Amino acid sequence: MGLLRRVLRFGFERLEGALGSVFPEAWNPLFNLGALGFFLYWIVAVSGIYVYIFFDTGISEAYESIEYMTNDQWYLVGVMRSLHRYAFDGLVAVMMIHLVREFSLDRYRGARWFTWVTGMPILVFVFIAGITGYWLVWDKLAQYVAIATVEWLDVLPIFGEPIARNFLTPESLDDRFFTLLVFMHIVVPLLLLLVLWIHLQRVSRPRINPPRGLAVGSFAMLLGLSLVLPATSQGPADLSTVPAVLDLDWFYLGLYPLLDHAPGGMLWGAGAVLLLMLTAIPWMPPMRRPPVAVVDLAHCNGCGRCVDDCPFNAVGLRPRTDGTAFAEEAVVDPALCVSCGICAGACPSSTPFRRAETLVSGIELPHLMLADMRERLEDELARLPEGTRIAVFACDHGADPEGLVTSAGVAAVRLPCLGMVPPPFIDFALARTAADGVVLAGCRQKYCFFRFGAQWTEQRIAATRDPYLRKRVPRERIAALWAGKGEAKRLALEIDAFAASLAALPAEGPPPASPEARLARTGSDG
Repeated sequence: MGLLRRVLRFGFERLEGALGSVFPEAWNPLFNLGALGFFLYWIVAVSGIYVYIFFDTGISEAYESIEYMTNDQWYLVGVMRSLHRYAFDGLVAVMMIHLVREFSLDRYRGARWFTWVTGMPILVFVFIAGITGYWLVWDKLAQYVAIATVEWLDVLPIFGEPIARNFLTPESLDDRFFTLLVFMHIVVPLLLLLVLWIHLQRVSRPRINPPRGLAVGSFAMLLGLSLVLPATSQGPADLSTVPAVLDLDWFYLGLYPLLDHAPGGMLWGAGAVLLLMLTAIPWMPPMRRPPVAVVDLAHCNGCGRCVDDCPFNAVGLRPRTDGTAFAEEAVVDPALCVSCGICAGACPSSTPFRRAETLVSGIELPHLMLADMRERLEDELARLPEGTRIAVFACDHGADPEGLVTSAGVAAVRLPCLGMVPPPFIDFALARTAADGVVLAGCRQKYCFFRFGAQWTEQRIAATRDPYLRKRVPRERIAALWAGKGEAKRLALEIDAFAASLAALPAEGPPPASPEARLARTGSDG
């Protein structure tokens, strides 16, 4: 499983890079798959409502009304029919790519199992909605899809009599059955919307709208396709004949030829096993979860910054339980915590300048305490030779900075997420240690594994999000570099370029002391 994820991730990183050379960073389609899915859903919904206004639901009238839309009123309704069709196809494509990409990034196990599992009904509902939509056209393709589907359903012993009997002769199919199909095609998308809402319940600040430019471009592409290659019917359905040649929509109907050549029971079994395997993937094998964040009430004043910054709604506030003057305290839900450490980076008590007492934050990860982080930073910098020294705070999901061959000395501190770095640590690295510069090495193209780590870090440095990086800290001595797992070489080159820019900076104040002297001074700072 791990090898498959690495291969897929390598492919996605190459594709992301290629798309990054075409699209602005924020518009990269692979970074907006979920939002694009919602956008396509709304196009499907609006265009479907518009087409339904002109649609007749009778057996004989359905095909005629569709043909009238397509040929006589193509500029008003025909285009909307095509837009409805292509947006549905796009929804399937985006949904499947999103699923595979989340798998490749290992963002489906541990506390994230809920989002993955609730995505399975979404797959089912999208395909049901699309397939029932093809029935409503009631052309030769609809006839083939309807008969193949009901014969497959008849394999299950859930109906009093075979429903395929409704398709034996032209007289056996009545308008009531067709009205039922219309009802299904309307109700299923509504159920899909409900499941989508459930799907996002454990996600903080879900993005359901793509960037405006990407949305406009996607809509323009679908509209252009609708004008150049309009959706058409394939002749009226005739139950007295068997369609011989059909043009399938491979997005929805790609597996239908199997219904003609394989036993229905075997296909039901294969489908059930496949769906069960997809649902159980988060536990195949189960993820070894690191310890979740813990709250130290002695250093928590209930400010709520950790609550605001948590990407998965794992931190909340409740009334104070320790009898102090503060009104509320932070509390962590272990079932939702992904151990990213972003909450520790948000806590105002996460400052390494404290020496009079043990460094303890109001909230932090028990296996990666901030005191240990400070000690690691100081030890790594002390071991560096003379020359330009750079402190690197690196995300575990980006390029590995340890062992980089650069012209500068690199002291690397690995973290689950770049958002775990409290702004005072950047100040501390420059003001109280031997660092000449600080590099924040995050996930590739700022697409954070934990969703908001890169964004919150940039906003803290820009002093637009609490806790702020102090204005006194020289921003020219800070570099945010973004590199994927396989881009350590590029990261090394960018660190070299940053080191060169540091050497060109004018000296500030008196000449710097030796690294040993500067580190020794930190021992007497309060």
